[in-house]
Amino acid sequence: MKGKIIALFVLPLALLIPIGFAAAITVTTLQSTTSTSTSTGSFDIFGLAIGAGLSIGLAALGAGIGISAAGSAAISALAEKPDTFFRSFLIVALAEALAIYGLIMGILLWIKI
Repeated sequence: MKGKIIALFVLPLALLIPIGFAAAITVTTLQSTTSTSTSTGSFDIFGLAIGAGLSIGLAALGAGIGISAAGSAAISALAEKPDTFFRSFLIVALAEALAIYGLIMGILLWIKI
């Protein structure tokens, strides 16, 4: 019981960390583009590449953790009550959307290079 309660609080945090990290990198990137300098240094490109890779990788990791937890619970609930199909499908789809958001952030950062 205690493990399930901890998982209910840790799982959303684990899913929000990649999105927050990708958003922070994007805001930093957008702020750096509004500066007066027009040249892009090699360290800026390196930072963008690392940010794109981390946003995709961490979002996929968070989505995998979310899908593994929500998917197994959804299958268990579906086996007991077939009426819970839509709710189970919705929760798993929201976890999969996290990976798509990370992919979009990575593509936007990569286009910036």
